[in-house]
Amino acid sequence: MEKKGGLVRKIVFGFSSIPDQLTYQAFTYLVFTFYYTIIRLNILEMLIGYTIWAIWNAVNDPLLGSLSDRTKTSFGRRRLYISIAIVPLCLMMVLLFTVPIFLGSQLINFVYFMVIIMVFEFIYTMYSVNVNALFPEMFPNEKERATTNLFVKGLTIFALCFAFAVPNLIITPLVPDITTSPAVVASLPFQYAAFGFIAMIVTGVAAAPFVLFGIKEKKTGVKEIEKGPSFWQSMKITMKNKTFVIFVCANMLIWYLFGMFPTILPLFGTYVLGITKNDQFLIVGLPLIIALLFAAACFPLHRYIGRKFGMRNGLILTSIVWAITLIPFALVYVDPLGIMRLIFIPVIIIQGFGLSGAMYYVDIIISDIIDEDEVKTTGVRREGSYYGMNAFIHRISIILRILSIFLVFSGMGWGDYNPHVNNPFLLHIGLKLLMVVFPIIALTGAVLLLLVFPLHGKKLEEVQKEVAKIRAQKTE
Repeated sequence: MEKKGGLVRKIVFGFSSIPDQLTYQAFTYLVFTFYYTIIRLNILEMLIGYTIWAIWNAVNDPLLGSLSDRTKTSFGRRRLYISIAIVPLCLMMVLLFTVPIFLGSQLINFVYFMVIIMVFEFIYTMYSVNVNALFPEMFPNEKERATTNLFVKGLTIFALCFAFAVPNLIITPLVPDITTSPAVVASLPFQYAAFGFIAMIVTGVAAAPFVLFGIKEKKTGVKEIEKGPSFWQSMKITMKNKTFVIFVCANMLIWYLFGMFPTILPLFGTYVLGITKNDQFLIVGLPLIIALLFAAACFPLHRYIGRKFGMRNGLILTSIVWAITLIPFALVYVDPLGIMRLIFIPVIIIQGFGLSGAMYYVDIIISDIIDEDEVKTTGVRREGSYYGMNAFIHRISIILRILSIFLVFSGMGWGDYNPHVNNPFLLHIGLKLLMVVFPIIALTGAVLLLLVFPLHGKKLEEVQKEVAKIRAQKTE
């Protein structure tokens, strides 16, 4: 029976996922579309901006993780950085969509794009890495982690519903096409900024209970912190951990799909299915909400699968099923009767199973990897270092994603966004490559990596026993 205090602690910790996922998924869903179709940066400028941003991440993510591990203050090490980051993270939701277009300079718009996504990433990482590092520290065994994860991922679903559905109500259309009037096109930057303002308020309100009441750090002695490796040592040790490298590469490929789907969906709906602003919410926004609710309903199922067959096997099953459910996207097209739009709705909804599994298993598996590291490598907890390096490798998926988009868009004559499509057939093929073929290839790679992932079954049981002994010794 769950103690009341423990249950409340898990629920309040779950609120940490709303600032994390709402901000990042809104970024993923809207930033590419906003800067490419509204601000009209060309696809080469988008590639350059995202590439520079990725190089920045090479320092930003692991550095903040290692810094967090080695911080010692009376305010706590994770709490300090979370508290510093939360207000700027809220403000980022507005600043991402307030480009100084009134200056009329494309160069200024491009520079603003590069700077603002790097600032966003720095602040987001400061928050996210430290929240993720708290998870295995506050909930030290797999049973607690699995239970807490239900609340975390349940509130994640709320964040995703907001990030994916609300823009379809506030911003109409998300993508201006040949039918969009000049007056509406001129109003779209303000509509995006209005969504950013609402997202800022929701992020701040959701963060308050977690920041004020949801953080409970264990006291870490000065000697234990000093015992931990330096930043460069931490990177070296982390990247030498074969178990960790295999998993984060598999996770990176899964998140290639996780990012590609919302990035391409607005353009896919507009040009493959001919969705207009009048049916944008009914055909895209509402099905996304239902898909996310379906994902929430699948969390207990994934919990059962993980406990029964192991978390690794659960993620393998999720990846295979997700790849299969993508295939129908290749079959839809614009038809006069609108039948394909009706087919499109359940195809979006069934993505909820894969989405929920990708969200559910990852934090638990990384926590197991950190436990193994504590047993055989350092003797201290280095959650920040591992989540920092995970965040770094994770961001490679975005470079692969934008590079895929660059190659496809350049090949179909869409270097600059042009609503007047010269070759609709070529455009449909390109968008379906990005929506179906490339993601299935990525998921296949993830499954192959997970099949050689060693930390499962008896080996995982042995690690958990050794961790329990270490914690008992520390308590004494």
